[in-house]
Amino acid sequence: MALQVRVAPSKVVLQNLLTCLILFYTVYYVSLSMCCLTLQVYELDVLAPFDFKTNPSWLDTNYKVLLFSTEVTYFVCGLLFVLVVEEWVWDYAISVTILHVAITSTGSGLISMICGGQTLAYCLFKDNFIYPDLDNF
Repeated sequence: MALQVRVAPSKVVLQNLLTCLILFYTVYYVSLSMCCLTLQVYELDVLAPFDFKTNPSWLDTNYKVLLFSTEVTYFVCGLLFVLVVEEWVWDYAISVTILHVAITSTGSGLISMICGGQTLAYCLFKDNFIYPDLDNF
């Protein structure tokens, strides 16, 4: 009775992660719209998942909309991720949450600068690309 673990190729993992991330933000904006209609908030901010200016207060309707839509998103995405990744829901849920926190806390500009610059550097200098020697680190 050996434990068999099937590891998906990197391309499939990244494709599933991108699909889950798109699904997460789609569900978020749908639930945000539904909460806005339900709680009669007629100002819908496109950058709502990145809003740090709303003070947490149960008296503030905007805060309730942000809170409810976030909680509904996490619950619904947990169910929908099953259709994308089958039994690896926990792994992709953690990865999407980490990416969401990274995007909201550091900003998408920094992430795109690092990823874009590093990718360009690798493509331009792949023959002379310097890999760090971590054996003596």
